[in-house]
Amino acid sequence: MKDLAAEIENNKLMKMLLESIGDGIFILDNNGHIVTWNPAMERITGFTSGEVLNQNCQILNFNQCFEKDCPKGHHDCGIFKYGKVDPTECMLRHKNGHEINVTKNARVILDSKNNVLGVIEAVTDLTELKKTRLKMEEATRRLGELNRLQGIIGKSKIMQNVFTFIKASAASDATILIQGASGTGKELVAGAIHAIGRRRNKPFVIVNCSALSESLLESELFGHVKGAFTGAIQTRKGRFEEADSGTLFLDEIGEISPYIQIKLLRVLQQKEVERVGESKKRKVNIRIITATNKNLDVLVQQGKFREDLYYRLKVFPIYLPLLKQRKEDIPLLVNHFVSNNNKHTENKVKGVARPAMQAIMEYSWPGNVRELANAIEHAFVLCTDREIYLADLPLEIQNPSPVKPVTYRTQPDKPDGALPVIRSRLSGQKLIDLLTECNWNKAEVARRTGYSRASIWKYMKRWDIPMQPE
Repeated sequence: MKDLAAEIENNKLMKMLLESIGDGIFILDNNGHIVTWNPAMERITGFTSGEVLNQNCQILNFNQCFEKDCPKGHHDCGIFKYGKVDPTECMLRHKNGHEINVTKNARVILDSKNNVLGVIEAVTDLTELKKTRLKMEEATRRLGELNRLQGIIGKSKIMQNVFTFIKASAASDATILIQGASGTGKELVAGAIHAIGRRRNKPFVIVNCSALSESLLESELFGHVKGAFTGAIQTRKGRFEEADSGTLFLDEIGEISPYIQIKLLRVLQQKEVERVGESKKRKVNIRIITATNKNLDVLVQQGKFREDLYYRLKVFPIYLPLLKQRKEDIPLLVNHFVSNNNKHTENKVKGVARPAMQAIMEYSWPGNVRELANAIEHAFVLCTDREIYLADLPLEIQNPSPVKPVTYRTQPDKPDGALPVIRSRLSGQKLIDLLTECNWNKAEVARRTGYSRASIWKYMKRWDIPMQPE
């Protein structure tokens, strides 16, 4: 129907809309002939408007129209019977012969008297979505492998959300900002993202930004040429170049100076670096993951961190919870750390006694997962049995209250009739002083400190203290 085509042609607003919209749009007259074919349809199908005008939509070979193949004639098409096609996922055939995943929906066009003028159909290309879906499925599979290897531990809802973000971020190359308190596992998450992403077989380079001064950090990140500064005795490439094609993880990003902030922003914008002491620009193809235990939003408000860099870094933010916010994960983590320590020590601990586990669950864990790992390692130093007892744990976990010290027996989970004693915190030097006072009588030192003799021996071994004075 030429009137419909002419009406669309003369409507400038309609033409602009059809040309600018990202989805494919085509319009049929009431004889089923294509009268409008927007640029997005050309991109999706490979057919130009000149190749399809005045033809019917059979040229696209949709594999599903009202739950059946495309009809031979337009009068058999259900769109004229039902008036619409709700969004349906199907396939169409590209000009080159391959099939494309799309969703399509359609509506009839009616005039003021409800006469059918034609049909307008919209087509959305699912190719990229399908690729992303496949990437996420692959990321899910690889994350599952990491979990089976106990790379990341957690069954709580809050950690399941973290896993979802990890999988989603691994399917793209977006810059990631991992935020969380010290000890929450930011480096572990960064490693997991790299390990399940498409760059997993490329370098994963880690830089702790708080460990170096501004000048050393600049050289570490960007490299330098021979003679660029005192001590630069040879040319050296920086971590950006070392991470080329892979991932660069910048830990403690909130610690970098304003000068390094500017240089980092240029790298993010231009994807190129300059070594210290030269003006040559070198292209780098890297994914950048950053982490911080600071509130960058507050630092931006205080003028200590560039706002433009902040928004460049937090394209995809991931927030890691405190351990006290995911206490249901603690037994899993404890089992994991016990298993790890069993592999590296002569001890073969089966588990944790109930009172000890109760203390672990009730403790606030200001140091988060890292503190828990250290507490289990500490317990392995003192443990003399098949279970970890309360007395094997660090004192702050046994006695979380700084006001009222609590007394414990030598083995409180297995009372042996010993009188209560107050255990004191030990250090290497304090133990040497006590041994000297007690003429190296380990039993006497044990009585004074509240530890068992076996614990004293283990501490001596741990701190390389000889069994007898030299």
